[in-house]
Amino acid sequence: MSREASPPLPAPLQASCVSGTPTLVIASGNPHKVEEIAAMLDATGLRVAGQPRDLEIEETGDTYLANARLKAETVASLTGCWALADDSGIEVDALGGRPGLFSARYAPTDHERIHRLLHELGDSLYRGASFISAMALANPDGITVAESEGICRGLVLRAPQGHGPGYDPIFYVRGAGASYAQLNAFQKSRFGSRGRAARAMAPRLRDCLGLDD
Repeated sequence: MSREASPPLPAPLQASCVSGTPTLVIASGNPHKVEEIAAMLDATGLRVAGQPRDLEIEETGDTYLANARLKAETVASLTGCWALADDSGIEVDALGGRPGLFSARYAPTDHERIHRLLHELGDSLYRGASFISAMALANPDGITVAESEGICRGLVLRAPQGHGPGYDPIFYVRGAGASYAQLNAFQKSRFGSRGRAARAMAPRLRDCLGLDD
């Protein structure tokens, strides 16, 4: 975890956190994830920002929730803002749940990660899989005060469909009839594991940050 090299938040955002303006920092350096979570929380009326750009947090937890807590608490402590973190992965039934917690570290690039997973799964007819997401909300003191989880069942496609980050192009969402990469923002919020976790978290966010329904 790199704390000393992390730049402070921009002055306006830092001031808004201190003044009590509803501001939430998404504890992620992944711009796709920040954008997706921000869209899912749009109805809450929160001001959303990404974490300090050069911050790196080593994910040492043994569960998705443990990693989400670690990231949320670290970012909240560093910024003095409320922080929301997500940890997620894909678990393939025929691979015994792999890659799971190591989804983002399964290979150096998205393309290589997809290639490795498809190679390991081979021609198996048993292609059931789950996208799993866990979220943790930490207060400005760096204490986790709320948690949520979401699961999206689907199938691993034999070849990518659509363009998107991570394993999105090869994860077929049954309820939507398309790969996750082909879904629009509304469909991702409705069907996706992150959307389910965000919906479960929204009431706690409103309560903790004093937002009107």
